[in-house]
Amino acid sequence: MKGQILNIFRKEKRVISGETLSDQLGISRVSIWKHIKKLQELGYQIAATTKGYQLIRSPDALYPWEFTDRRSTVHFFDEIPSTMDVARDLARKNCPNFTVVIAGRQTAGRGRMQRFWLSSEGGLYFTIVLRPPIPPVLSYRINYAASMVLAKTIRQLYNIDAMVKWPNDILVNGKKIAGLLSEMEAESDRITYLNVGLGINVNNDPTITEPGASSLKIILGKELSRKQLLTEYLDRYEHRIINRSLERVVAEWKTYAATLNRRVKVVTNQETSKGLAVDVDENGALVLALDDGTIKKIIYGDCFH
Repeated sequence: MKGQILNIFRKEKRVISGETLSDQLGISRVSIWKHIKKLQELGYQIAATTKGYQLIRSPDALYPWEFTDRRSTVHFFDEIPSTMDVARDLARKNCPNFTVVIAGRQTAGRGRMQRFWLSSEGGLYFTIVLRPPIPPVLSYRINYAASMVLAKTIRQLYNIDAMVKWPNDILVNGKKIAGLLSEMEAESDRITYLNVGLGINVNNDPTITEPGASSLKIILGKELSRKQLLTEYLDRYEHRIINRSLERVVAEWKTYAATLNRRVKVVTNQETSKGLAVDVDENGALVLALDDGTIKKIIYGDCFH
């Protein structure tokens, strides 16, 4: 109902009486007043006059009703430990494909290798529940598509050179502005669910604790709409993985890669490798030319330029 009230305000762009809203939505004027009061508490600037109500300004809100075509599959929380944890629970309860869990803040956000991900207010933190009809061995393609689409979306929305760092970070001018983490459950040759979690530094300032990071606000010198970025990204990513083949996604990913043709250090749970990153193969493995002349492929690890 809150979404319907907001849609009327945004369409009409004028003062609308409580009686008109009541008639259009089929609820009492008291219910209209209660919904508007709650919207005001949530940060929507709605003027109340003797002639009715008018929406003056909307906050940068990520509530389900802000995503008209997705409101039934979007779950928003002001603060939770991790969107990945909530998404895992929903996935195991058979939530629909492309369910999205969003957090205003995370108290236990995490990145790869179980690192803590700073999740301060102003950033964009969400996890997408996917049920792709592909075998588990090809699940890496979903991750490559996720980071590649994010880099393209940022480039096209803000005209900045977002690049991908193997395996799935987003860099601008060499500084990290986004990271990706995925989690999968599978049965033999079928993926039960694959959850893709992203953390994007939008209007927050991560440099206080992470000097090698940045945010879109710092780069562009102004605050941005997280709703616009998330809406664009979800639409583009869903279209990419549903309507287009993923066979060449790694090749497309490489056209935005900041990791190739430079010396890197890759840390895994077992070892540390140093060398020249010469390629990413068709299976998503980073190909290193080591100093002794040998070639090494690494499937998973933390990469440092």
